[in-house]
Amino acid sequence: MRRSRKPTLPRRDFLKGAVASAATLAAPSEIAKAVAQPPGRVPPMPPAPEADPVDDVDVMTEGRSGSDFMVDVIKSLGFEFIFANPGSSFRGLHESVINYGGNKNPEFITCCHEESSVAMAHGYAKIEGKPVCVFAHGTVGSQHAAMAIYNAWCDRVPVYIILGNTLDATKRRPGFEWPHAVQDAAAGLRDYVKWDDTPRSLRHFAESAVRAYKIAMTPPMEPVVLVADSEMQENPVADGAQFQIPKLTLADPPQGDSGAVAEAARLLVQAENPVIIADRTARTSSGMECLVELAEALEAPVIDLAGRMNFPTRHPLNQSERRHESIAGADVILGLEVGDFWGTVNSFKDRLHRTSRPIIMPGTKLISITASDLYMKSNYQDQQRYPEVDVDMAADAEATLPALIEAVRRQTTADRKAVFQDRAAKLAAAHQKALEAARAEAAYAWDASPVSVARLCAELGAAVKGEDWSLASYIGHVGFWPLRLWAFEKHYQFIGAAGGGGIGYNAPAATGAAVANRKHGRLTVNIQDDGDLMYGNGVLWTAAHHHIPVLHVMHNNRAYHQERMHLQRMANRRNRGIDRTGIGTAIDNPNIDYAKVAQGLGVYAEGPITDPNDLGPALRRAVAVVKRGEPALVDVFTQPR
Repeated sequence: MRRSRKPTLPRRDFLKGAVASAATLAAPSEIAKAVAQPPGRVPPMPPAPEADPVDDVDVMTEGRSGSDFMVDVIKSLGFEFIFANPGSSFRGLHESVINYGGNKNPEFITCCHEESSVAMAHGYAKIEGKPVCVFAHGTVGSQHAAMAIYNAWCDRVPVYIILGNTLDATKRRPGFEWPHAVQDAAAGLRDYVKWDDTPRSLRHFAESAVRAYKIAMTPPMEPVVLVADSEMQENPVADGAQFQIPKLTLADPPQGDSGAVAEAARLLVQAENPVIIADRTARTSSGMECLVELAEALEAPVIDLAGRMNFPTRHPLNQSERRHESIAGADVILGLEVGDFWGTVNSFKDRLHRTSRPIIMPGTKLISITASDLYMKSNYQDQQRYPEVDVDMAADAEATLPALIEAVRRQTTADRKAVFQDRAAKLAAAHQKALEAARAEAAYAWDASPVSVARLCAELGAAVKGEDWSLASYIGHVGFWPLRLWAFEKHYQFIGAAGGGGIGYNAPAATGAAVANRKHGRLTVNIQDDGDLMYGNGVLWTAAHHHIPVLHVMHNNRAYHQERMHLQRMANRRNRGIDRTGIGTAIDNPNIDYAKVAQGLGVYAEGPITDPNDLGPALRRAVAVVKRGEPALVDVFTQPR
């Protein structure tokens, strides 16, 4: 349909004036002057004729567009940012965000890949406790974003995705709009999003947008998808049309049944060797505080599986370094949002004939509190083996902790308090012994080159000590040394891993976390695997372009080392030797100079560092850059693990 040219908005007046100015400049006498050339020079080619007559140029829209109202809805949900790689299927929304919405709350953050967009949103949500919005372009955008969405799904993280599409085939532009459009845009993602919808009107969009936010933020939190049709975005809104934006009221998280809570408290109070295991437990700082309160009420050891920042690393009840010993000696185990309860209480051997056995004593009572039981799908198998538990609460662990603490205090007698105090003294001594052992172990190969991962983490800890820091990366590939050596005390200081184990998560997730940390003045740190960065190093440009302060420290072992270890296991099992296991797993010949890669993308960088004595000074220089509000990278040539 032809757009009206009624000038009702100032920006259209500007466009109208621009067209008139262009017509004046195109007068014959002016054209003659413009194309006059010195002797001997070839005159420029005349401009190609317009595909459509000038009279049909569509430069103005009557009143507000549909996407203007959609931006009103988006603003009502409190989004601070939109992470997106630009795409034509949401061009109406994009334009409304930056012009009608003033590019503020939300602000458009330019990403170089949809997978990076979603991974940035993943990291942001784990720091800020709420989602940002992600725009993705049609079929190709959803497929690029799919891995990062799956990571967020497995990690129980709310990510809010708006997918552009052109459903009406008669309105699709010839060419690439056809393969970029689809009948059911969310179909490819439906197995690993919590909810999706394709609104057919602006009123429908408003209701579904608010509903999607509420669903995403209700435990178990997960990604959601809305499909925004391009016609609905770009068509004008009729004069006088009124649309209501529904009120957002978030649901209270589900709490454990009072009877089950009382029974769990009874078992824990009466236990001689209770153990608390926390995984994705603390969604907020309050959750971390409640876990400390429960542990101290029982003087019970806590094993932190590092799905989130659940428990202070220097607290004397933190027995994560004594995980196997503590679990093996427990008579009652409380699992809080434990993603793999079966794997935590069983030993599994990956050999030619795979075998498993329990590591807990016969008769050990298991208590589980997890919201994951409230929502599950059948195709993707991220739920792990079925655990046989004695008390099972399908509830949010963080929301249930206050009631459990109260029940424990109510059932604790003076005699039990004396037992608890005796247990606390023994656990404190064991914690200190484990810390000293970790420090001694970290000293091995201290002066080696390539740099040991223990020294890498120790030097980084020293460089950020005294700062308000946040470690926003997976650390399993560096032996969990930061959790073993650093003093983690605050909820935002660690955010866990990718969830689905998809490579390409760390750098964008840390950058998204840095966006969230920036307004709080925190120093965001990422220990970055080399292969992981090569999945999407364009995120370095995003950080430079938007002045996102984040420190990337490369764990550059020049290999996909986990896969190399799997290949070595296969070669050993078949008695073929391991001398050829670098084929297909090495990242060398040529070695990647990550400092040059980062510099080419506008990021301050140093390295590759091979002498461990050069590491500390380089890290301190990089920290100074980040404190000035810019990203930095230090490339360190490291030992494999």
